[in-house]
Amino acid sequence: MTMKDFGFYRGVNLGGWLSQCDYSQERLDTFITEKDMDVIAGWGLDHVRIPVDYNVFENNDGSWKQDGFDRVHRAIGWAQKRNLKVVLDLHKTAGFSFDSGEKEEGFFTSETYQERFYRLWEAFANQYNDPENVAFELLNEVTDPSFIQAWNRIAAECIRRIRKIAPKSLILVGSYHNNSPEAVKDLDAPADDLVIYNFHCYSPVEFTHQGAYWVPYLDQEKRVSFEEAGVTEAYFEGLFASAIETADKAHTCLYCGEYGVIDRAAPEDTVKWYRMIHNVLEKHQISRAAWSYRQMDFGLSDARLDSVRDELIRLL
Repeated sequence: MTMKDFGFYRGVNLGGWLSQCDYSQERLDTFITEKDMDVIAGWGLDHVRIPVDYNVFENNDGSWKQDGFDRVHRAIGWAQKRNLKVVLDLHKTAGFSFDSGEKEEGFFTSETYQERFYRLWEAFANQYNDPENVAFELLNEVTDPSFIQAWNRIAAECIRRIRKIAPKSLILVGSYHNNSPEAVKDLDAPADDLVIYNFHCYSPVEFTHQGAYWVPYLDQEKRVSFEEAGVTEAYFEGLFASAIETADKAHTCLYCGEYGVIDRAAPEDTVKWYRMIHNVLEKHQISRAAWSYRQMDFGLSDARLDSVRDELIRLL
């Protein structure tokens, strides 16, 4: 079994729309529109991954913001008109974000935050229970390895509650070190045959994140060519080996929910990196969604990639 069997194979992220943004009315209304779905469908992709933050749906007192739910409903409708499926990714929950700058803390030790997490996913399951078209990704990029025991327990409880409402929906679960493929081995066995292991890949970071201001250990002025990075198919085979083995033993499959190259890299080098990872993902029939459709320092539709986009899109 692979996610391809369910129609999720080649996708792109709509990062920066309902997550990692200023949440202004203008941003929510204009950053992604229905016309963008035409572009994505025209690229020959079959799904979009939509990162969302809890505060798009919740007020500070925990009451619902119906406008947030309505926006996702519209996005799913836009996608369905073009035969695109949707992965709904909770990018930030009350008490946790992969981005420490968000100042969200305490989720893994707080029953109150965890209950809000379960309650939000119950709401998502009620609102978007459409197994043919919508998959659920529980939480984006758990960071610290010390969280894994709590995360396995929380994920199991969340899946139990979702299954009462949406018994047939695909559910994606990632591990620590920001969904590292090497950390998949420490996830609990899937609760059922519709639970999929999720990982991200931005390796080597020295190449894919060159010049990134948010990576403190990188020299922001240093640029790394593809040749200097030493990326080969064997490199990715080694990187994914334990995740592939773990998924095989658990009788499930893998989904690469994010991968990509920062806009500081040369466009030609970006294509070379995508070609290498594409060959390995294809070999192992690993479904995926590239990061990201627009801007966010990785934008595939941005003007800088105009000269190479046709070739690049074939490698997603």
